[in-house]
Amino acid sequence: MKINQLKSNKLSNKSRKRVGRGSGSGLGKTAGRGVKGQKSRSGVSINGFEGGQMPLYRRLPKRGFKNPFQKKVQQINFETLKLLIKKYNLDSNKINENDIFEKKLLKKSKGKLKLLNVGTIDEPINIEISFASRKAIELIEKAGGKVTLIKE
Repeated sequence: MKINQLKSNKLSNKSRKRVGRGSGSGLGKTAGRGVKGQKSRSGVSINGFEGGQMPLYRRLPKRGFKNPFQKKVQQINFETLKLLIKKYNLDSNKINENDIFEKKLLKKSKGKLKLLNVGTIDEPINIEISFASRKAIELIEKAGGKVTLIKE
């Protein structure tokens, strides 16, 4: 391909309006902004203003609340625990929440761990974790393991 064989792109040839370039252009003097007033000045945008009508963001009801002090807790269950032990060769006699985070098996940024009663547990597991449901603790102790809750 040579430079004389190049074809121009029809879409990019569309020139933009040059406002405020004399009366002959059709958009001279006030550049289509009208005369005086707040909107004719530069750097002004009246966001949300609807000409004196109650704006949409004030017509709609306020909803919800985001608690800034909320504790982040991610859930882990027996099925996930068994998978982690099998896949990453974790020692089922001593599993620690911090070890799981340090080995980057789960993200620490998503919060502390809570053990839930989902699935079945056969072999004894000793686990040190922030939170656990009563039923999960019962089942682990029934299987011969132990749950130690970490205190903050």
